[in-house]
Amino acid sequence: MKAVGFKTSLPVSEPNSFIEFETEKPSPTGHELLVKIKAIAVNPVDFKIRQNSAKDTVLEQPKIIGWDASGVVEAIGENVSLFKVGDEVYYAGDITKPGCNAEFQVIDERIVGKKPKALSDEAAAAMPLTVLTAWEILFDRIRISAEKDKGKTLLIIGGAGGVGSIAIQLAKKIANLKVIATASRSETIEWCKQMGADMVVNHKNLVEEIRTAGFQFVDFIVDFVDTNGYWDTMAELIKPQGHIASITGSATPIALNKLKTKSASFSWEFMYTRSSFQTEDMVEQHHILNKVADLLDEGTLIPTLTKTLNGLSAESLKQAHQQLESGTTIGKLAIKY
Repeated sequence: MKAVGFKTSLPVSEPNSFIEFETEKPSPTGHELLVKIKAIAVNPVDFKIRQNSAKDTVLEQPKIIGWDASGVVEAIGENVSLFKVGDEVYYAGDITKPGCNAEFQVIDERIVGKKPKALSDEAAAAMPLTVLTAWEILFDRIRISAEKDKGKTLLIIGGAGGVGSIAIQLAKKIANLKVIATASRSETIEWCKQMGADMVVNHKNLVEEIRTAGFQFVDFIVDFVDTNGYWDTMAELIKPQGHIASITGSATPIALNKLKTKSASFSWEFMYTRSSFQTEDMVEQHHILNKVADLLDEGTLIPTLTKTLNGLSAESLKQAHQQLESGTTIGKLAIKY
């Protein structure tokens, strides 16, 4: 099969930052599906791994990355029970395994969902990673309940990105929250409003913006930009007994003591925890993706794809990574095979 990968971590402008090559088509065993890929999407995690996973070394075999795909099941392992050959699927993959920048991929059925019927291959491929991240941060980490938390305030730092775009929708349409999103450009402000945000504020003077809007504190905060950079701001704005959650990681320790007097909680969200550790509830990602497929098919949620490139090639991957690295992407970017 054809694949695109890299042997060493290089700036995306370098000729060999991605290379095309032929490799053996994998065979599924156990709970694995062999998927013939029809479209993929690109996320910030892709370029971060490309930049850091083969620094100062040259790998013997090219590394295949990519963690958002849609396609058709071509073969199944002996323990598969959730899918059959011919099923259309979408998924966000497993960061510990070879990725989807290839013609075929094996993937555990427990982290795969049925593809939304109403969506194109590329629109479907753009959803899984962001959907799973947003769903888990709201409903598994913060444990928001549509019944008990209806009308409470959620601040989303980074509303126009891939995760922010779907988090706004889930918070509004599933959790019944009042959503305040951050954005600073006219096009990102408009995008957040299209996604359903009740209010859009500028992240550059966040405390002042929130207070001017009439909120002393907010019930929940999710950070999709920079935990350290916004930590003092989040600690100031979180309501006593509120909850903050982040996906961005931190190179230096976070001052959790700043939450002590408010008895506020903090959680990390890492969408690959379940697959990386083969957790007992790993199949929850299958269920989440199926629920979201239904919500997309009925029009409750809208797809977040904004740009599509064509063809599995080193060139299309370079273009995609350049766009993501610019930090200006609104919604999601996909590549149709």
